[in-house]
Amino acid sequence: MRDFLADRLAADAPVESMLRAGRFVGADGTPFTGAEAYAPHTFVWFHRDLREEPVVPFRIGVLHRDERLVVVDKPHFLSTIPRGRHVTQSVVVRLREALDLPELSPAHRLDRLTAGVLLLTTERRWRAPYQQVFEHRLARKTYTALAPVRPGLTFPLEVANHLHKRRGVLQADVVAGRAPNTHTTVELVETRGTYGRYRLTPTTGKTHQLRVHLTGLGIPILGDPLYPEVLDVDIDDFTTPLELVARTLSFPDPISGQPRTFTSAIGHTWPDGTEHTWPDGSGHTRP
Repeated sequence: MRDFLADRLAADAPVESMLRAGRFVGADGTPFTGAEAYAPHTFVWFHRDLREEPVVPFRIGVLHRDERLVVVDKPHFLSTIPRGRHVTQSVVVRLREALDLPELSPAHRLDRLTAGVLLLTTERRWRAPYQQVFEHRLARKTYTALAPVRPGLTFPLEVANHLHKRRGVLQADVVAGRAPNTHTTVELVETRGTYGRYRLTPTTGKTHQLRVHLTGLGIPILGDPLYPEVLDVDIDDFTTPLELVARTLSFPDPISGQPRTFTSAIGHTWPDGTEHTWPDGSGHTRP
């Protein structure tokens, strides 16, 4: 069990000191010493010591709220749910307190570095119907991104390949020779000098899909600390956002049957410092 816990949690918890203190326990509350034989399908319970989290200095814009849903403009650098080194600085924790909705829960997720439209349900009873919209691929999403313009590419482009994200590895891998499990339509909608604004329409939702697909085309998204190379950027550095925004989300409401569409107002910042905003200039990546 010691080897298993060290392999699984080394990046998140001081395993040895927690074992000595009896802070890993089984379902009956008995502490693990670490010397036990590894037992598959065993639940291990523990509480991590939380670090002092710097406040992510961007507001969460509320695009829509009703009895069942809260739709927000998630800012860059804010996690969707409490995870890893980001607990209090997550959309769920912030909004449960701010909106007095203790059962608020996301129906889907956005990467911490990706901004834009995020759908949450107000109560536990609404969670499953809206999560199934995404599980059954009934939702249509578009994203916008800033990236270099590469001569020789003709748009729109269709990108499809097989992606695999390994636990503990920062980048996702393209696996050659396997059937595609990702697909993205890429359109160039505006150019400014050597940079362009792209519309990305994925029909699948694998981790880092859009970032990998644009990198594979030779046009990595501006501000990306992982692609094409992993950069040594402090996890609490909020100065350079990834220029990727979940722009629109459309789906048939599973309760009312009515079509729903929401649009992000978060803007892009071009390399020359000018900003492009939607639709009324109210959304920015800056504080």
